[in-house]
Amino acid sequence: MTTRWSPKTQMGRELAQAPSVVKGQLATNHAAIAELVATLRAEPPRFVVTCGRGSSDHATLYAKYLIESQLGIPVVSAAPSIISIYGKSLAVRGALFLAVSQSGKSPDLVRSAEAAKNSGARTVAMVNVTDSPLADMVDHVIPLMAGPETSVAATKSYIATLSAIAQLVGAWTGDAKLNAGIDRLPSLLQAALDMDWQDAVDVIAASQSLYVIGRGPAFAIAQEAALKFKETASLHAEAFSAAEVKHGPMALVTREFPMLVFSQQDASRDSVETFLTEMRAKTDHVFAAETGHRDIRGHLPVVEDIHPLLAPITMIQSFYTLAESVALARGCNPDAPPHLSKVTETR
Repeated sequence: MTTRWSPKTQMGRELAQAPSVVKGQLATNHAAIAELVATLRAEPPRFVVTCGRGSSDHATLYAKYLIESQLGIPVVSAAPSIISIYGKSLAVRGALFLAVSQSGKSPDLVRSAEAAKNSGARTVAMVNVTDSPLADMVDHVIPLMAGPETSVAATKSYIATLSAIAQLVGAWTGDAKLNAGIDRLPSLLQAALDMDWQDAVDVIAASQSLYVIGRGPAFAIAQEAALKFKETASLHAEAFSAAEVKHGPMALVTREFPMLVFSQQDASRDSVETFLTEMRAKTDHVFAAETGHRDIRGHLPVVEDIHPLLAPITMIQSFYTLAESVALARGCNPDAPPHLSKVTETR
């Protein structure tokens, strides 16, 4: 029998800080974002290159969907090893280079930012530690302002990154509805903590593997959710787009195979709903985070009065409460997963 979530670990206590973190961002980062946006409008980038590892890389996928869908500027993900291992520079003159890191210490990210800057890109770091090597290297720093995060599993720093990306795109586009939604984000994140996802705990905790599905901006949080299941609960999870999973991966689906599906209220909604209908005929364990459909088995409640581009941010906040509960149900300590450390200095 499950009960409504409350923090039980350092991970839980830190994710509960996300609303206040975002509130602090909104109060403090306006000038830094306005300065960056002024340069981007004066000299629009030909394309955007992102660079990050782990959760930070998943956040850059969210940036890709927002920038491409709202600004029409192509976004590509750079492989840090091209610089750090293969010693090759990229032709990024005239581009915006966006590096994302919690610590700002990974040598390959620092070297990638340095190479991009030397090649003529405008370089930006979204980083939690502002006196870090990465922050010192770039042209513009957008502080994440997540504060100390000691649990190995990134939660509030990931949400802070998504929030900073949304703030950048909102300022860049001048979209009044998006910016109004961003202003409400702290209260919406607080509401997301009260969404009860605990009915999914027992089934997911008892499984050996599952798929996490999203489309559009929600695909970015599907990747993050799959990673969190692996690192906090020692549970094998793979993320797929709802447009791609029906190929080879479907061969593994049985009546007992779990799926966690994120569905936001945008142009992707119809295709994801069609996917959900098909999956409910194949497995008894479909859990869907979506508006409406409260009477359908496996429904996970979400914050409903929200801009579609911001919905994934509140969904991942609700998901983290599920991830903590699943980890504990499986006898795992999400604050100190085996073989992992807080800062990974990849070269």
